[in-house]
Amino acid sequence: MRKYFLSLLFGILFSISAFACLNGEKMVLANQDVLYIDFDGEVPYGHQIGGKEELEEFLVKLKKGYDKTKDIDYLSDEGYILILLGRYQEAIDLYKKIESLRPGRYSTASNIGTAYELIGNNKEALKWIEIAVKIEPHSHLKSEWIHINILKAKIKGATSVSSIDLIGKDFGNEKIPQSTLSKDDLQLLKMQIYYQLNERMTFVKPKNAIVAQLLFDLGNIALLMNQKYDAEKSYLQAIKYGFENTVLEDRFKLASQALAKNGKQVSDNTKESVKVNWIGLSFFSLSLILLGVVIFKFRKKIFSLFK
Repeated sequence: MRKYFLSLLFGILFSISAFACLNGEKMVLANQDVLYIDFDGEVPYGHQIGGKEELEEFLVKLKKGYDKTKDIDYLSDEGYILILLGRYQEAIDLYKKIESLRPGRYSTASNIGTAYELIGNNKEALKWIEIAVKIEPHSHLKSEWIHINILKAKIKGATSVSSIDLIGKDFGNEKIPQSTLSKDDLQLLKMQIYYQLNERMTFVKPKNAIVAQLLFDLGNIALLMNQKYDAEKSYLQAIKYGFENTVLEDRFKLASQALAKNGKQVSDNTKESVKVNWIGLSFFSLSLILLGVVIFKFRKKIFSLFK
């Protein structure tokens, strides 16, 4: 009987968590607090982080967690929160402590690299990001080569950056983007750029030439793949980050006009998306109700299991 009740409870709880996490990538800290849940889709907006007060509360919890468990993941997450709070040198010092305690962790090298970049030490940042790639070359959808190219461009001190500098590809200056890449290769490149941008836009706010260029490239790939909604939104983000080019204006109009002509189809897709979300939300609500009913009906037996 005990096994039955626990299985039922865990089954219900699992179904709740599954439907509660449909809205994009999320980061769960070592103490199981959720730091962020990203927007769904392939248009980057940066991680949706809480305010300073909430981040400070996370720091306190993580410090207590590490003191209690000595689990290095608590320290690593503490360093990431310090970066989000703009306390970059503290984060670097903490990650170097982690490196001395547990050498060769990917998250240590990657986050030290990020912190160094944010304080403007791009050479040291490049060193650590390259170490991170050697430790885990498949991380971040194998997209860290873009991060390396960004750092190399910054070290050169170029006043402007191009698609070739950042992603080794160019989509031409015609009204419609040009590429010899296959559809699969375009989609992979799109996701790699998206991943790098979503990380970078968490810390780098408008205006920024590198982010603007990558957003323009992201829009070009989306347009090539006939993903006009993503193209339009990426172009808008590029403009927000300071990209100025008549080619962008032409391509933005192309994406917008195509969306206007296919308004019914976009509307139908939106309705379908809303329908799916409502189904998920309904299932989530029913799961909560069912859990409450089960706990209430069998409360004496359930509570006795934990005595």
